Amino acid sequence: MTLKDRIIRLIETGGPIPVSTFMQLALHDPQEGYYATRPGLGTDFITAPDVSQVFGELIGLWVVHEWRAMGTPNPFHLVEIGPGRGTLMADALRLAYVAGGREFADAAQLTLAEPSPELRSQQGEKLKDYDPVFVDTLAKVSAGPMILVANEYLDCLPVRQFRKADGQWRECVVGLDDQGELTFGLAADEQRAPEGAAETSEAVEVQIGFDLLVADLVSRAGPMRALFVDYGPADATPGDSLRAFSNGEQVSPLARPGETDLTVDVDFGRLKRLATKIGLDVAGPTPQGMFLMGLGAQARLNQLVEANPDHAEAIFNNAQRLIDPKDMGSRFKAICLSTTGLPKPVGF
Repeated sequence: MTLKDRIIRLIETGGPIPVSTFMQLALHDPQEGYYATRPGLGTDFITAPDVSQVFGELIGLWVVHEWRAMGTPNPFHLVEIGPGRGTLMADALRLAYVAGGREFADAAQLTLAEPSPELRSQQGEKLKDYDPVFVDTLAKVSAGPMILVANEYLDCLPVRQFRKADGQWRECVVGLDDQGELTFGLAADEQRAPEGAAETSEAVEVQIGFDLLVADLVSRAGPMRALFVDYGPADATPGDSLRAFSNGEQVSPLARPGETDLTVDVDFGRLKRLATKIGLDVAGPTPQGMFLMGLGAQARLNQLVEANPDHAEAIFNNAQRLIDPKDMGSRFKAICLSTTGLPKPVGF
């Protein structure tokens, strides 16, 4: 029985399910979810570390700078959530070990929060020189000082969707049509206006994973920085942004659950409000292009071009995609959540 068949059976038995439940099953089901079985990095979607090594390298320099700003704790946890194939961290540590020297290398304890066995295998091979420790979730990272990075992680956290119909708010659900196929619909029960809804809003998304994320971060003992890079509006609540991708093409989110990547726009404004309310310091969100330029993107690009003159044009064009406001530079944002008492993080 496929994951789609199981979801249909679930709906036949208990009725329509919230969009957030559908996303959770499609992406994170341990047997047939997308990330457990078909992680299509480089085929279904391409992330910044795959575009240019400059991205990961600058993140590595950022980590070293913030480790020093924390007082060079030894040891400290260097954590990545959703590490993909390990490309970002491999690029980051290559420069971090140079910039931070032996002191940094001795202090950093690499921890990868990754539940997928297939991806753990790829990450372990690429990062074997750094002795990574694997955990299923952030909550399982041991206590102590921590610097966390996560690129394109927030966009795959499930969302509850709400839509206004006849002046009343109702939750969006996944049910079955007359042919027994998956279809979107609205729950019968009226809802109060969801968080972030404006008077003119017709649809609103609420990422329920944010609450648990900030709670995990604020509960940690010791100094902490958490850097997230993702796409979405800086201060507006997303409406209906659920999308699915297969081999680089946009497809229906309901067509092949578990076989396609699902993604939503990140509500950076809500994440900032939650983190501030619970007692974390927040820097950003800042456009990715400005963040990377503040970390020295131009200087690193010049170094790479000089060292590889035969590939100068490709190196420049790829790095430019990360920075150009017409490409990834504006749509992607960086946000940093920190324990109180630390100086403002570099790049913001």
